[in-house]
Amino acid sequence: MSKETLSWAEFELVDIRKGTIVRVEDFPEARKPAWKITINFGAELGMKRSSAQLKDHYQPQALLNKEIMAVVNFPPKQIGPFISECLVLGFYREDGSVILATPDKEVSDGAKLG
Repeated sequence: MSKETLSWAEFELVDIRKGTIVRVEDFPEARKPAWKITINFGAELGMKRSSAQLKDHYQPQALLNKEIMAVVNFPPKQIGPFISECLVLGFYREDGSVILATPDKEVSDGAKLG
């Protein structure tokens, strides 16, 4: 089901960048199973942390060095005792689990989706 239509100017406000996961930690305090991940977005943005509900399909060793896409210009969000600084993008399956949205060719950390 599609939601309301956005203008091009509204879409341009969403800053989606490519990053590489450099650290994965357990997040036992999360209401839904999740990892705390640290993502390198390159020299301009540096490191950002996020809580990601990826435990159904990804173990820590599979996430390390994985290239991902994330929205980096949302305000920080408190998730229990953790502050999430970006929103990692993925696709929901029918069972509610998440599959990461990833670039299919190598691009630099911090590259902007356009």
